[in-house]
Amino acid sequence: MREGSAAAGRKNGALSPCAACKLLRRRCAQDCVFAPYFPADEPHKFANVHKVFGASNVNKMLQELGEQQRSDAVSSMVYEANARIRDPVYGCVGAISSLQQQVDSLRAQLAVAQAELVQLRMREPNSSSHLASSNHQANVGESLWSC
Repeated sequence: MREGSAAAGRKNGALSPCAACKLLRRRCAQDCVFAPYFPADEPHKFANVHKVFGASNVNKMLQELGEQQRSDAVSSMVYEANARIRDPVYGCVGAISSLQQQVDSLRAQLAVAQAELVQLRMREPNSSSHLASSNHQANVGESLWSC
């Protein structure tokens, strides 16, 4: 996915270090496992992942996965790391819980709105039939007086 970013880091044949190698202050090898996923122009991305998981653990996780799975794994780690930075106790679970509470609240609001809609629809036929009946009675009354 980010292979273009690693290639974009090349200047005159030299590879500028990815965000991970830059933060870890090491030389970025041609086959750096971090380079495709942590480009130099996004240093915060690796910094958060490193704070939460540690570079060694991230390296191990990426090495154990196939190339096609790494991008999704990095996205998940970045999301979890950002959530942990925002909420060190609950992380993603806190975000999920908050969203679930919002869903529950919106469902309750929707149920109230649907109930009000049903009540309005129930009143509408009654009031229109009541008006039709009143108009009919008025017409009958006029016809009696017109004789």
